[in-house]
Amino acid sequence: MAASIKDAASTIAYGLMKYYTGNITNTPSTIAVLPAPYYWWEAGALWGALLDYHHYTNDSSYNYVTTQALLSQVGPDSDYMVPAQQKDEGNDDQAFWGFATMSAAEKDYPQPTTGNYSWVELTENLWNTQVRRWDTTSCNGGLKWQIFNFNNGYDYKNSVSNGAFFQLSARLARFTGNQTYVHWANKSYDWSVRIGLIDPNYHIFDGTDDTKNCSRPDEIIWTYNAGIALYGAAVLYNYTNGSALWAKRTDGFLNATANFFSPYDNASNIMYEPACETVNTCDNDQYSFKGYLSRFMWATTLLAPFTRDVITSLLAPSTQAAAAACSGGADNVTCGQKWYVGGYDGNFGVGQQMSALETIQGLLISGSVPPLHNDQVHLMAAPTPSQAPLPTQTKLAPTKTNAASSMKVSGLNWSWGLAAIVVLVNMEFGQLTPTSRL
Repeated sequence: MAASIKDAASTIAYGLMKYYTGNITNTPSTIAVLPAPYYWWEAGALWGALLDYHHYTNDSSYNYVTTQALLSQVGPDSDYMVPAQQKDEGNDDQAFWGFATMSAAEKDYPQPTTGNYSWVELTENLWNTQVRRWDTTSCNGGLKWQIFNFNNGYDYKNSVSNGAFFQLSARLARFTGNQTYVHWANKSYDWSVRIGLIDPNYHIFDGTDDTKNCSRPDEIIWTYNAGIALYGAAVLYNYTNGSALWAKRTDGFLNATANFFSPYDNASNIMYEPACETVNTCDNDQYSFKGYLSRFMWATTLLAPFTRDVITSLLAPSTQAAAAACSGGADNVTCGQKWYVGGYDGNFGVGQQMSALETIQGLLISGSVPPLHNDQVHLMAAPTPSQAPLPTQTKLAPTKTNAASSMKVSGLNWSWGLAAIVVLVNMEFGQLTPTSRL
């Protein structure tokens, strides 16, 4: 069973890497990044997906290029502030590279052999740049979306920037035991609640205008915001030995993910992007968002095992539907966007491929090593002390009823290799077993 899922993940990963040319051109301007129209941040997300791929499958085919990519973008201060990306790099963009380096640390991925740093030190360096940007000149705190005032969005404080900072703080706390990170995880979470970006039902809104003192959030919701917050809460649940507070918050965020499943009555528990997918307005960034919800939902099952049944009941149909959507193109294994149409919809790209990969390879999570702590990883050299600053002294979504007769998910005709997942998925889920605190 696992071998078939690995084969499927390998096929999708190979298709994903067809979009990357840096390993062919091998020039400073193309290494690590994706060609236009894809932005710098999505390349960071891609390397994070390939770290998951290696961890779940033990296939090292892409390890060299992944390491090369991650180290090529550290910047002059080893913090992922890259001068060449000033017009692209916001706090959220930078954070997606931090997700990748944090994942490398937690997965005991081979440490860098160049530069005087480990994966966790790179993540800490990145985090230090962000904590210094905590902005109290408006809204009594929060991170702005943009880093530089010449970029559009500088006056916007958004959930993905603040949620990513919250999650990285939580993960660094668990990995290092440094209480500074706990302080900032709580502080950033409480700020998002107080300002209204997280509502009482754990729905997460896009962001808010800081020129209006963050008084009115933009209430659009995205899958990736939900996934980022869910996993951050699960990490703190695990770190606090199952505290009731973080159990409640983890459960709240999980319940709120119901917004992102079942677009039609005959597409039950299939993931979609409600803000744009059914109305055909998603852009290249948004095509990838489902992948991060899948990534972080799967990861949550390890650190907060009480979520396993609900998460698998949602991701099982989504996995089958994603596999069915990877049946297009000249190779008959290119992945589409709309998983609920019962096959390939003709809409392809990096985000579509990466979303399917993260969803399907997550089936292997039960056989993987859970996220490690600092004293469990293999370092090339003795780690330097943390540079973190000293501290200064938080309802299920409504059911959709607008069924579309054209959206059928039964009676699918899958005549290619990835369809084996449909046969295996229930058996594979049955092998998942709850774990105690890790």
